[in-house]
Amino acid sequence: MKTNILIFILSFISIHSHCQLQNEESAAIDSIFMDWNKSNVPGCALGVMKNGELIYAKGYGLANLEYDIPNSASSVFRIGSTSKQFTAACIILLVEQGKLSLDKTLKEIFPEFPDYAKKITIQHLLNHTSGIRDYLQLSFLKGLGDDDYYKDLDVMSWLINQTDLNFDPGEEFLYSNSGYWLLGQIVHATSGMNMADFAEKEIFKPLQMGNTHFHNDHTQIVKNRASGYAPNGKDGFQISMTTLDMIGDGGIFTTINDIKKWDDAFYDSKVLSQNFWKMMTKHGVLNSGEVLNYASGLDISEYRGLKTIRHGGAFVGFRAELLRFPNQKLSIAIFANRSDANPSARANKVADIILNGNFVDSPTINNRTIDAEKPKVVFSFEQIIGSYEIQPGLILDLTIKNDSLNVSQTWNKSTYIIIRTSGNSYQIQGDGGISFTFSNLNEGLTQTMTIFQRGSETIAPRIKKFVPSENNLVDYIGSFYSKELDAIYYFELENGILKASIEAKETMNCTIVNKDQFSLDIGLVRFKRKDGIVSGFELDSGRVKNLKFEKQL
Repeated sequence: MKTNILIFILSFISIHSHCQLQNEESAAIDSIFMDWNKSNVPGCALGVMKNGELIYAKGYGLANLEYDIPNSASSVFRIGSTSKQFTAACIILLVEQGKLSLDKTLKEIFPEFPDYAKKITIQHLLNHTSGIRDYLQLSFLKGLGDDDYYKDLDVMSWLINQTDLNFDPGEEFLYSNSGYWLLGQIVHATSGMNMADFAEKEIFKPLQMGNTHFHNDHTQIVKNRASGYAPNGKDGFQISMTTLDMIGDGGIFTTINDIKKWDDAFYDSKVLSQNFWKMMTKHGVLNSGEVLNYASGLDISEYRGLKTIRHGGAFVGFRAELLRFPNQKLSIAIFANRSDANPSARANKVADIILNGNFVDSPTINNRTIDAEKPKVVFSFEQIIGSYEIQPGLILDLTIKNDSLNVSQTWNKSTYIIIRTSGNSYQIQGDGGISFTFSNLNEGLTQTMTIFQRGSETIAPRIKKFVPSENNLVDYIGSFYSKELDAIYYFELENGILKASIEAKETMNCTIVNKDQFSLDIGLVRFKRKDGIVSGFELDSGRVKNLKFEKQL
């Protein structure tokens, strides 16, 4: 027993070995992770890189709850969508090698796609401007759950089966995991190697990232792997992992020590050239000429007036953030093994400590200056409450409960307390990663909610209450088939309430939002009529739009 205790203590000593911060800075950083710095909960590994040195590396909480193994700089984490920059890197390397052009179309590489693929270029895929529907959302809409298993061949068939796009290529920006999964397939088709092998040969081995790989085999043994966890609703945790083998949109396993080598490569051109990083950090541009914050697997924006290059990740029981301040040569990596983590917000707080005195403006929430301009009128809770539409079918409900303002997501029933930070601005209690501002008072109610998250801004207008007298619920009863999904949705009346189910599985209540329009947990259903009779509907569900269903006779 004494030997085990000694090993445990030494593991914590080892992760302090690079500490070069002042004691007060270290203590301030540790306070950010105080709720995870325990011996019975999952947490994260933190790495702070400055001027080419790992100046602070520490683990908080456990990598494995079953064996009491602590998190450390050598723990291997799944980093979700933070992986996208490595997929983009493989594409850019193929471009540098003269084997690929960013103007090449999806149809040229995969002729089996519908003709709309003639307009989709690799550049569109890199910038999330292709319009391709998200395969993870498609799997959910097919009725598949987190524990269901499918393969790359299934994903390809789903995407080829889509007869339409969310929008014309280049017209909009909409994050799509399908685009980056396809980029991984393009690497394979172009190089003749699975992207996991290509990345090992061209990136990880040259950079000596020996504990990093694209995880395309869920049966593969990974030394020092951190297990993923999710809250179980009973003040504890349950295992949250996946058997899916898709890579491209995600799939990277790595460590703090390895990600430091990737960060070094940004400044040192021995392996990856300056031209490589120039292409990697080139902003996407819409057809309208609007310049996007998104480049190739990287968000390029500002935090408190300083330029940032960053990307987060979230999948099953893992959350990640890699935040770089290129002009200050500071990078912050947080890899968490708990699904309730918000490493983006915590990375910002670490930056607040280390870069104190360097910022151009005053403290901010989501790149917005706090108290920069005091509003003349501060709205009451009663003026704010109501329903706001983020996008078709995705609605946030604001209510007052126990003298607190609560925000609820209609699509997954999650509810959070939000607290006022300044004037008419609010944030989720205990989480500075998402904030809300209310404006445009009319007839005693605010008409607009603006949501800020990691530099992006979303305008959500208030939804006016709809009087349901115009809708006869019997009209919507029946089964509806989607050829694109190869799935059947059922609508039925139960105690006067219209309910829907996917493939006759768990039912969802349908809430009337307008004539022939209903909000479900999964999105917005817009019924269509022919000669006054319901003939089908279109479904908008997050990263999938205008999915068509026809009523079965």
